Amino acid sequence: MKSVTIGKNQAGQRLDKFLHKYLPFAGNGFLYKMLRRKNITLNGKRAEGKEILALNDEVRFFFSDETFAKFSGLPAAGSQRNQGTIAAPALHIQEYTNACRSLGGISVLYEDEDCLIVNKPAGLLTQKASPADISLNEWLVGYLLRQNQISEEELGFFRPSVCNRLDRNTSGIVLCGKSLAGLQYLSKCVREHSVRKFYRTICVGALREPVTVSGYLVKDRDRNQVTVSGESQAGASREQGSLIHTACLPISVTPAFTLLEVELITGKSHQIRAHLASMGHPLIGDYKYGIASVNHDLKKRFGLEHHLLHACRITFPEGTSGAGKPLSGRSICAPCPGAFQILEEALFPSAPV
Repeated sequence: MKSVTIGKNQAGQRLDKFLHKYLPFAGNGFLYKMLRRKNITLNGKRAEGKEILALNDEVRFFFSDETFAKFSGLPAAGSQRNQGTIAAPALHIQEYTNACRSLGGISVLYEDEDCLIVNKPAGLLTQKASPADISLNEWLVGYLLRQNQISEEELGFFRPSVCNRLDRNTSGIVLCGKSLAGLQYLSKCVREHSVRKFYRTICVGALREPVTVSGYLVKDRDRNQVTVSGESQAGASREQGSLIHTACLPISVTPAFTLLEVELITGKSHQIRAHLASMGHPLIGDYKYGIASVNHDLKKRFGLEHHLLHACRITFPEGTSGAGKPLSGRSICAPCPGAFQILEEALFPSAPV
């Protein structure tokens, strides 16, 4: 018999989800059969699998060592699982350690027991696009390991993760769940659009008045590109695409450029870039949706090689409890990167709205 006591990063999830993490090579049929036969019990009683685990619950496994080894993927004798724990593979641990050591320019804006908010530099992936990539996700786990805020054993049950995604060349605020409770809270905020997300960017042309625009966004997955049509032109777009809302507030304006603060009311891939381009005001440096001649000139003058978009501020809803309580009603700000500030000063030396 083997026993596992549920910790804070296992509590709050369904028993069957926990079992899949603990025995990754076991199928649904096997796990539910073991539950029915009481070969797997919860607090000494028969369980169905849909129970929500609580802190200090006890899950017991009445398996032979050979069966345990088969479905855990670890040796039967002398493995850490025999003492009721499971370690993350050493190869992954090295990957996390290397990411924390090698990735620079990431600054911590806010941290508590459950949540971490960082300022991501442009050029860094939020999550892997291919197995060989190193992303902010790996940095996060490496950071928590280095700070002794999570152990290798805990990583076998729970993996801290980023909760919102930014394009590789978009800089700024990324939300990270350190604990299961933090991950659930932040993911819910993003999913339900209960946080307000603001961006800074520079677009082509003069946009002199605040405007909130809506349209339908359709993604071409083969080209990794989206198109936007207005509500009045919806037609097929309404059937195929997602309704998006983007609010634009001009900060400084010249005849050639506008410094904007943009609120992402909905959150879709490439939304700001494609929506502004559809309005005739593409982002500077945007080689996918922008104006080639403008981009070429700015690259020659300032070395700008990618779109200029920065997630500068996020505001959390009030009245939250649990893992979200320390963030209730708070706004977190991320300063614009140096390259952004240089362009802002050059293009808007003294240009009021």
